Amino acid sequence: MSEASKRSVVVERTGAGRFTATNPRGGTLQFGTDGGDAFTPVELLLAAIGGCSAADVDVATGRHAEPTAFTVEVTGDKISDEQGNRMTGLRVAFHVAFPDEDGAERARAILPRAVKASHDRLCTVSRTVELGTPVTTEIAED
Repeated sequence: MSEASKRSVVVERTGAGRFTATNPRGGTLQFGTDGGDAFTPVELLLAAIGGCSAADVDVATGRHAEPTAFTVEVTGDKISDEQGNRMTGLRVAFHVAFPDEDGAERARAILPRAVKASHDRLCTVSRTVELGTPVTTEIAED
């Protein structure tokens, strides 16, 4: 893996069922499993899928018109079966509107292609989930 392609976060336990993820640039994100209002790891996965696709679509359409509404709803079912816990039926729904002004017609025309391109080849997160990537776990020796 080259330094240009490497991505990482560090997750630190901050309390019972509470964690903070820190990226290499110093950004932090709190999450948890304690029933509080923090995002759960599954919700972070859904947010990552939606956020990745939203960024792709925003780049493609935003250069033509500023949207008046731009929401991405990501849903799925958490199940537990003989394969363990996992998500099924993942759905990414875009709710996007543009004003009636210059460029808006072009942005509306590009929207379906941008959503398809994000799904089919651009969004690293959803592509990784769909294609499947092995995850290695280990106990690091400090």
